[in-house]
Amino acid sequence: MPPRPHLSASRFGPTTTYASQALRVATYNIHKGVRGVGPRKRLEIHNLGLAIEALDADLVALQEVRLYHQRDALRFERTWLGWPEQGQAEFLAPEGYAVAYRSNAVTRHGEHGNALLSRWPIGDIGHHDVSDHRFEQRGLLHVPVLWQGSEVHAVVAHFGLIHKSRMRQVERLAEFIGAHVPARAPLLVAGDFNDWGERLDAPMDAIGLRRAVAGGPAAQRTFPSRVPVFALDRVYLRGLHCVGCTVPRGAAWARMSDHLPLLVDLQLD
Repeated sequence: MPPRPHLSASRFGPTTTYASQALRVATYNIHKGVRGVGPRKRLEIHNLGLAIEALDADLVALQEVRLYHQRDALRFERTWLGWPEQGQAEFLAPEGYAVAYRSNAVTRHGEHGNALLSRWPIGDIGHHDVSDHRFEQRGLLHVPVLWQGSEVHAVVAHFGLIHKSRMRQVERLAEFIGAHVPARAPLLVAGDFNDWGERLDAPMDAIGLRRAVAGGPAAQRTFPSRVPVFALDRVYLRGLHCVGCTVPRGAAWARMSDHLPLLVDLQLD
């Protein structure tokens, strides 16, 4: 089975102009690499591989990444290109990128979690369970990254669907940062925060994390992918600031996941 379709990544179009001294970070909920339900369910993981390559990001924070799924693997094994033999994080990583993955949720047919793909060298990978109740399994993926001589700590998050759960997850995030991230180290927390009501910025600011913002509100909207009206996908910062922000749009992006990716260009404070 070929690892990637022989198609051009240019179908996804340009993203932003790369800032030479900036750390480009993308966060993307990939919806487990599939779209649709029932007979119309389709495999999008091969298109996602091209799309992630087109982002040209230094760090790619991914949520809803499958390590394996027995039922979908059987369903798609005879389709064109088929289900990848390796985990989705490894499959999606552009050539030369380091890969960090940890599972958040174990389901009947498989498991899924968060991943970080890094153009730069990475350190020891950490994981912390922040599940608030038994119906939602959530976790934090922690990866130190050596970027241009500086150790930047990246945390990939996927918060819960209930606001009170998200507030408790902010508290657990603060505890995790206090225990595992040096006080003066640059830090970014990227992921899907499920914050439909725009209520998390204040509690995140209270724990020392400010949201990466550049441009107007439309520059942040990522959900739903066909007509984005909510800014669920975000990057929060400490010791870094945002110099650019964009959300790729278009039919190719809209079909791959129910979320669009968010890209931010960052510089050290």
